[in-house]
Amino acid sequence: MSESGNTSREYKDRLFKFLFGNPDNKEWTLSLYNAMNGSNYTDPELIQINTIEDVVYMGMKNDVSFLIENTMNLYEQQSTFNPNMPMRFFIYAGMLYSKFIEGKKSYLRYSTVLQKAPTPKCICFYNGKTEKEDRLVLKLSDCFDKNVSSDIELKVMMININYGHNKELLNACKPLKEYSFFVAKARENTEQTGSLEQAIDAAISELPDDSIIRPFLIANKAEVKRMFITEYDEERARAELQAESYDVGKAEGKAETILSNIRTLIETLNFTAQQAMDALKVPEQERAQIEEQLAMKS
Repeated sequence: MSESGNTSREYKDRLFKFLFGNPDNKEWTLSLYNAMNGSNYTDPELIQINTIEDVVYMGMKNDVSFLIENTMNLYEQQSTFNPNMPMRFFIYAGMLYSKFIEGKKSYLRYSTVLQKAPTPKCICFYNGKTEKEDRLVLKLSDCFDKNVSSDIELKVMMININYGHNKELLNACKPLKEYSFFVAKARENTEQTGSLEQAIDAAISELPDDSIIRPFLIANKAEVKRMFITEYDEERARAELQAESYDVGKAEGKAETILSNIRTLIETLNFTAQQAMDALKVPEQERAQIEEQLAMKS
């Protein structure tokens, strides 16, 4: 339960979903939609949240999906760059459209007349530590054999919402700008104090007095802290998993596996090459050669 008792459900999700996928905060979801599409809807009740809550893919829950007018909006937040997001969206979109068709009696699947469906919009909001461009299109076809023509395509627009990026978008959606500011301050404070809980308290206090999301974060501070700690633990778990894979890769003679794991730690957790090799327990006598290979492919 939240500290205030105002939230009717117990969230175990990411903060992004807690803010923008919460039925109690539809006005923030609508604000984000308007900012993304240049629209000016004013009635939050137009938002029909249809997130499938029990879906877990690649160890992660899906964040937010909702219908408004004639669009099916799939929004995901990622703190780690993931080029496989199109496959995740593809699988989840199939579930959503199946649910949509089953629940819409007027949809005649065997009709000789073309049956209309909402247009999908697939957006990934990125706020990882690895520097990325403001906008990047990820394609499902990138994972297919290039020598074979694909009959299926899905595009995901990845948008960098780290504070200082995509200023026009953040200025158009005050809750998103405040979320971006809060995450940046929480990270900065964690690096300074080493205490995640203290960092979150400080980040909340640094939000302006007229902040839209600040009262909500204060009222649900326990959930907010739990979500940050969970995400931090997930990053540590990924690092440990990568460390375990070194011995396997070496035993099988897979040098590319070792290099790939090192690059993953560098890109996702902002490790230096030495820190990555420490985590992966790379022997000292092999490090110089690996550093040369990293430099050659950078």
